Amino acid sequence: MPFNLTGPGHSELLVKRSRFLGCVEPVSGRDQAVARVAGLRAEHPGARHVCWALMAGGHSAAHDDGEPSGTAGRPMLEVLRHQELEGVLATVVRYFGGVKLGAGGLVRAYTDAVAQALRGADRVPLIRMRMVRITVPYSVEGAVRRELEAHAATLEAVQHGTEAGMTVQVAEDRAAALIARVNDASLGRAVFG
Repeated sequence: MPFNLTGPGHSELLVKRSRFLGCVEPVSGRDQAVARVAGLRAEHPGARHVCWALMAGGHSAAHDDGEPSGTAGRPMLEVLRHQELEGVLATVVRYFGGVKLGAGGLVRAYTDAVAQALRGADRVPLIRMRMVRITVPYSVEGAVRRELEAHAATLEAVQHGTEAGMTVQVAEDRAAALIARVNDASLGRAVFG
């Protein structure tokens, strides 16, 4: 089951005089993540690197920002993947302390910064929603509304014409049961689309 975060989590590590400032936070997508990274660059002009990883379905990404390839962004992304997070941005701002850490040391530092930031963030299950359009005769609209309530579906819009048209939002794992119950309540006269 995928998870998201209720808010940001932060960490700070010192490794051989280098300072690593980690942050994990929920984001709506790649555009918000890129804007957040740009904001961090502006907030930390003296930082050598602002590395990041985004876990967001088809828009996932990892960026090393000048660190040796595969030593920052990819390990950070693996932490997010291992924690089954979705819609989450991990960033680590590095102030270089003058001592090179080597590839293994960098991987450990970036991984630890993200893992420690996650300790301070609350995870919540990510509930995927589905929109369902239902058209029913007016004679069964009340019964259909009761089924919506019983399945914790949200009525987004209603259109009144020759029949009642409803647009509802329901948890993806409840959608099939809702459709079956609405079909039963309408005696097979419901149209889904």
